[in-house]
Amino acid sequence: MNAIVALCHFCELHGPRTLFCTEVLHAPLPKGAGNGDSPGQGEQAEEEEGGIQMSSRIRTHSPAEGASAESSSPGPKKSDMCEGCRSLAAGHPGYISHDKETSIKYVSHQHPNHPQLFSIVRQACVRSLSCEVCPGREGPIFFGDEQHGFVFSHTFFIKDSLARGFQRWYSIIAIMMDRIYLINSWPFLLGKIRGIIDELQGKALKVFEAEQFGCPQRAQRMNTAFTPFLHQRNGNAARSLTSLTSDDNLWACLHTSFAWLLKACGSRLTEKLLEGAPTEDTLVQMEKLADLEEESESWDNSEAEEEEKAPVLPEGAEGRELTKCPTDFSLHLDCGNWQPRKLSVFKSLRHMRQVLGAPSFRMLAWHVLMGNQVIWKSRDADLVQSAFEILRTMLPVGCVRIIPYSNQYEEAYRCNFLGLSPHVQIPSHVLSSEFAVVVEVHTATRSSLHPVGCEDDQSLSKYEFVVTSGSPVAADRVGPTILNKMEAALTNQNLSVDVVDQCLVCLKEEWMNKVKVLFKFTKVDSRPKEDTQKLLSILGASEEDNVKLLKFWMTGLSKTYKSHLMSTVRSPTASAS
Repeated sequence: MNAIVALCHFCELHGPRTLFCTEVLHAPLPKGAGNGDSPGQGEQAEEEEGGIQMSSRIRTHSPAEGASAESSSPGPKKSDMCEGCRSLAAGHPGYISHDKETSIKYVSHQHPNHPQLFSIVRQACVRSLSCEVCPGREGPIFFGDEQHGFVFSHTFFIKDSLARGFQRWYSIIAIMMDRIYLINSWPFLLGKIRGIIDELQGKALKVFEAEQFGCPQRAQRMNTAFTPFLHQRNGNAARSLTSLTSDDNLWACLHTSFAWLLKACGSRLTEKLLEGAPTEDTLVQMEKLADLEEESESWDNSEAEEEEKAPVLPEGAEGRELTKCPTDFSLHLDCGNWQPRKLSVFKSLRHMRQVLGAPSFRMLAWHVLMGNQVIWKSRDADLVQSAFEILRTMLPVGCVRIIPYSNQYEEAYRCNFLGLSPHVQIPSHVLSSEFAVVVEVHTATRSSLHPVGCEDDQSLSKYEFVVTSGSPVAADRVGPTILNKMEAALTNQNLSVDVVDQCLVCLKEEWMNKVKVLFKFTKVDSRPKEDTQKLLSILGASEEDNVKLLKFWMTGLSKTYKSHLMSTVRSPTASAS
């Protein structure tokens, strides 16, 4: 993330000061920062943690040195700094972290080395500790502009027995030029920065309590109430943060925290470049993801409310309640987020066709494309899940409703892919129905039952697959056009599995475009039946199976597309035309 994270302090003598900042360098380090090492300046301490290599380097001209720095070097002079507003001592090497994965360097020092960055950080520091303050003075706030960058600032207090009011004022700021990215990172930054602040305040509180126990300052100040405050303080009044927290490794720890914060915040949000308009599958997946997020938030809120009202359960009651979860949870699984638990047993559609045999696979694929219920009965739940993972690729995302494995039969309106254990009884009307197909997986008595020419897979040689339906598909039946093209691609051995997958994607997009035209024509424009038949002939989908397929796939259209069409029709411009 191209940002700067800094720790700022309001000094009672010198005002707002930048104590410590960490910046990201994509280019090679400046001459003084990257290759100014010498044996006499100290040994390099290197360690690897979380993919970031830690090391200390010497800068030939550090802004904190002040007196020996160039006249154009940013930063206050040494005479304008006290112990309270100084972090690293003069000549301190600072800290550099090397991210080996991205070749990015994270550099920490008291001030940025670049004059323009120093000016931006300095202005953000002054605003965070003077005018841009949230109610109560402690807490997060957002401010900034296009010229000086946008700032996430969190102000807080550190306990100090020698300070006015027994506390000192600090802030942690994150500066970035991308306003949208910074706002979207607000929850993440707030949680992580709040954790850093809590740790600093906890360390300082222990030191404060120990000092108050040894020498209470309140009674001593009451005895010298009429002495001017500035005359009370000796040279130890303005203490450094390391003294307040009694942590000699404070700045190294802050560098590690700030570097991780920049790396983690930069990797959590990524941009995707879409070539052209998003597909219907993409829109449906986005809608399902949004619904899951809203549902999880509502669950969290309801659980928080029920925790206060929940009675105390006897021992073992919680376990009995949890046993109800798997079945209910499986009903909410969607095809966009469900993943198999193990490596797929079925490798591809071509592999499944070889295992089941061409006639059985054609019958199964026909029922899948028509939207009929596909029932798999097997003792191996992973086998069923892998089969569904392969079969769902034939349908648009919005048309898939999966219950991977259940101990009872579920109606077709709840799922079109249903996995059952062998002992579950399927209703007789379902077995004889033309709108369902059952695949029973039995243990084979001999290895010869494994189809000849199948890909080498020992895990399927022990199974026998029996495909039955109340409406078997005759071999001479034309079937939907997409099924015939799909079988032609699967039987063409010159096409690899990846090429077949891309062919299937193109076929689905082609027929989803026909679905969109039919939906606009029938549902939105409300054209008569005669015109609909002419349209189907033009689309090349006038056959019965093609019409059924289009009507089923119409249920998989995204809500975004449907609402867009409805709003276009209801707009004044459309009505006038």
